[in-house]
Amino acid sequence: MRTLLALGAVLLSSLAAPPPPVPLPGRMADTGGGSQLITAEAPDTGATTGTLTWWDRRGGRWVAAGSAPARFGARGLVEGALRRQGTNTTPTGLYRLPYAFGVRARPAGTRFPYARVTGRSWWCQDNASRAYNRWVEGLPRDCRATEAEHLVAYGTQYAYALVIGFNYERPVRGRGAGIFLHVNGRGATAGCVSVPTGAMRAVLAWADPARRPHIAVGTRGGPTAITRY
Repeated sequence: MRTLLALGAVLLSSLAAPPPPVPLPGRMADTGGGSQLITAEAPDTGATTGTLTWWDRRGGRWVAAGSAPARFGARGLVEGALRRQGTNTTPTGLYRLPYAFGVRARPAGTRFPYARVTGRSWWCQDNASRAYNRWVEGLPRDCRATEAEHLVAYGTQYAYALVIGFNYERPVRGRGAGIFLHVNGRGATAGCVSVPTGAMRAVLAWADPARRPHIAVGTRGGPTAITRY
């Protein structure tokens, strides 16, 4: 009798246990269709810090492969479609990751196409240039140096980086250029997402282009909630 009562108690206990929480990617509207995903989540649009997590889809379920503290724009986050250039805000949304680059050599295990920064490497942010929001080797005549980033000058931040495909496929002038996932600098970013050096190296060793990873940037709730992307 005692054995039956004990078994009954165990059964009732298991029935009453709540189901495991659904991982963040499982609650999102879209994850890009691949089996890898990076999420960069902030508490709200005014935040300059949050969490970066990289995920694998295994057996129909998303599993966290790693996580690190993240930094965002000095003026927080804003809906990507509404962002304006020069506002020091990080655009929210779901984006692909075109390629990686760095001032330092390609980290071991990196499978993404990796462009090594040279003394002639620039990222053009000049709205009047045909090279707007593009890497260029040698500054084009129509791209002013004052409206471009000389990549080698950011030896800490761009030691390792992934291009975030914000405003990249068909660039809209004035929306913003040069949004990356890169290594931390001294504080908040000018609109990028940044993480510690070790985390950036770990992401590059993990990311597999064949698995079509994307990055989702957003907040815990509200109109820019990461779950709506």
